[in-house]
Amino acid sequence: MTTYRTTSDEAVLIELNPRGNPMLLEENLARSRMHDAEIYARQHRLAHRLVVARRWRRLAGWAERRARLKARVL
Repeated sequence: MTTYRTTSDEAVLIELNPRGNPMLLEENLARSRMHDAEIYARQHRLAHRLVVARRWRRLAGWAERRARLKARVL
C-alpha cells in the first residue's frame, strides 16, 4: 500500500487500498475494528450454541431417565 500526504492537511495520511481508492487511516482502523468485532461475535454465537446444545442434551437425558423410572413404578 502506498501512503502519501494530502496538500490540504499535512496531518492526515491517506492510504491507497489495492483497488486504488484513497482511504483515511481512521476509516481503515474503523473497518479493522469492525471486522474484529464481527469475528468475535461469530465465535461468541458458536460458543453459545454449543453450550445451549449441551444443556438441552443433558435435560433430555434427565427426562428420559425420569420417564424410565416412572414407567418401572407403574
